Amino acid sequence: MDGDNLRIKPATMPAGGWGSVSEVAHVLLDQRAALKDSGLLLKQNKPDGFACVSCAWAKPANPHPFEFCESGAKATAWETTSKAIGADFFDRYTVTQLEAWSDHQLEDQGRLTTPLRWDAASDKYRPVEWESAFAEIGAALRTLDREQVVFYSSGRASLETSYMYGLFARMYGNNNLPDSSNMCHESTSVALQKTIGDGVGTVVLDDFEQTDCIFFFGQNVGVNSPRMLHQLQAARKRGVPIITFNPLRERGLVSFTNPQSPGEMLTGHETAISTQYLQVKPGGDTAAIMGLCKAILALDDAAVAGGAARVLDTAFLAEHTHGFDDFAAAVRACPWADIEREAGLKRGALESAAYVYANAKAVMAVYGMGLTQHRNGVQNVTMVVNLLLLGGHIGRPGAGVCPVRGHSNVQGQRTVGITEKPELAPLDKLRQQYGFEPPTKTGMNTVEACEAILARKVPAFIALGGNFLRAVPETVLMEAAWRELPLTVQIATKLNRNHVIHGKTSYLLPCLGRIEVDRQLGGEQSVTVEDSTACIHGSRGMAEPASAQLLSEPAIVAGLARATLDPNPRVDWDGWVADYGSIRDAIGETYPDIFHDFNARMWTPGGFRKPVGAAKREWKTESGKATFTVPEGLPGNPDLQGGPATMRLFTVRSDGQFNTTIYSFDDRFRGVYGSRMVIFMGRADMARRALAQGDLVTLRGAAGDGVEREVAGLAVVPYDIPEGTIAGYFPECNPLIPLWHHAKESKVPAAKAIDVLVERMGGAR
Repeated sequence: MDGDNLRIKPATMPAGGWGSVSEVAHVLLDQRAALKDSGLLLKQNKPDGFACVSCAWAKPANPHPFEFCESGAKATAWETTSKAIGADFFDRYTVTQLEAWSDHQLEDQGRLTTPLRWDAASDKYRPVEWESAFAEIGAALRTLDREQVVFYSSGRASLETSYMYGLFARMYGNNNLPDSSNMCHESTSVALQKTIGDGVGTVVLDDFEQTDCIFFFGQNVGVNSPRMLHQLQAARKRGVPIITFNPLRERGLVSFTNPQSPGEMLTGHETAISTQYLQVKPGGDTAAIMGLCKAILALDDAAVAGGAARVLDTAFLAEHTHGFDDFAAAVRACPWADIEREAGLKRGALESAAYVYANAKAVMAVYGMGLTQHRNGVQNVTMVVNLLLLGGHIGRPGAGVCPVRGHSNVQGQRTVGITEKPELAPLDKLRQQYGFEPPTKTGMNTVEACEAILARKVPAFIALGGNFLRAVPETVLMEAAWRELPLTVQIATKLNRNHVIHGKTSYLLPCLGRIEVDRQLGGEQSVTVEDSTACIHGSRGMAEPASAQLLSEPAIVAGLARATLDPNPRVDWDGWVADYGSIRDAIGETYPDIFHDFNARMWTPGGFRKPVGAAKREWKTESGKATFTVPEGLPGNPDLQGGPATMRLFTVRSDGQFNTTIYSFDDRFRGVYGSRMVIFMGRADMARRALAQGDLVTLRGAAGDGVEREVAGLAVVPYDIPEGTIAGYFPECNPLIPLWHHAKESKVPAAKAIDVLVERMGGAR
């Protein structure tokens, strides 16, 4: 099987540089599209081109000549590959046989090119005509319990498709609209909404040019959003300190060689990114930020005593905030010993970082899933807000909160109605606009959908993209329950594990990719997406479609809706598919404050930004002010406190993947080649367990809830990692995550702090 040839090498190279160039060249050649994709890459993330299908990092108004990164180039090559699954593929393999294939093997077969329906007698997917598939799915959906059908969406679908999909679900009769945000940044949406009144960040690209201090929490920029390294490098060259809190020393946060700089490429010059790197214990972020705040208050006390300028922005605190006194009292009462224990950091290191904060005029806080995927994920984000509020660092040029989203339009989907929370959707407007009664019952989020599937209560699961079953926790129980689903429908570009683990009746509906030319009756169509900074961009497909049989995502959603719903004269599904501009007109009518003149503004260089009140110090909170929150406690994993033999596992991504898409078995930034079945462990912890590099171990869940969870055959790799903790890859370690082990309030799976037992196996890899 692929991936079993493990090799370990020293990893000392910077992010970017010749390693990145080599990776891009390799993936282009591997996907048999080097010349074609090389030309396409010149249009990637350009104002007149297409938006990258990988991450959601911002797209500048004045882009670099090569406005793509290694990850983005891989995503483009993966989507525009010349490899394809032809009619003969399922003649050669049963679906059961494909279950043994790796994630990489499945997707590496290439693009799906024709609609398919699983045939139980032969255990193979067989071609089906589009209209037959729509009719059969629609007939089934009309007979089911409408409150229990799930409409899932990944973060890649456009604003136009997402709007149609959300409307389809609500006209069908429910708000069961979980999406990939539920698995990553829902903690952000909940925390920012209650503290500053907007569920998104306040920072735009221009702020990076004006900041004089950046705090970086739990985000691997070199892998998940490499284009941000341009902003970080420019800040460092201006002398801006970047203080990083992350359990692992990630290469992208250590040094960077800009592949677009001939001088740097020729000389090998590296820019040091982090000026201070604090390897916080997984789950120790609340404690670490508590220590920062405690040190900042002490510096302010000293300034008052010495008659110096205040460290706190007292005018801002008085005019714009609520709850400061309670928060300050909690900080002062918190012992340093507790902070050091839970954060895994020394007081002096935190005081040093606080000193930098105290001397900055514009502080920015950047963070990722290292903060959100914890039991206290929401609290972690509110602590970031607390830190910024102390100095008035929200609503000021160069300052603010910057959550880094993953999938390229995951934030935008929420903007146009993909939400299980009816209070976040404009139901009154939809009622008026389309003449139907929208459901008001709260729908299922991702965890709740999984719970309902495990309880055998879900009769059908419709997926607009993604690899849901591979991404969620509780893998073993979920796969068993998934096979009992009466109906599964997957809209996708490539084969993945969620297609070979399927329901009793299953359809694969292949769609055009965003990079492909989308020809409809009204001519060639374009779509829109929203980036991490709440800026909205047009995207125009430029590659020829992989197959003449592919339909666009809007066309597939419209086909399903027409086959399922009673006719509604106010919803012209066919007209929308013919001209996506008419969808944008409808979106503008539903959300006039955000999308007025949508068609006229969609090609604005750098995008047009949706209103973010907090960026202008307009606080749409209960108190009408930005709100300090007092943390419930410091422990990062309060419900899983194992014994002395327990280790804390957190999951990571490699530079050979994007989310559940695995481009290769290599992770050059960590020196691992040929396999993803590894765990990273500190040498002291290895010595205590008499383990050597390459020894095989089994990880067993230590939740104590009576459910057996394990992942076997993991090779030990020595690594610089906080004592008592280990790291392993997502999604390979998902079987160890209990479904109930999720963030309080947001229900984001707590993949960054999982208590496990490590058991030695015989042999080594």
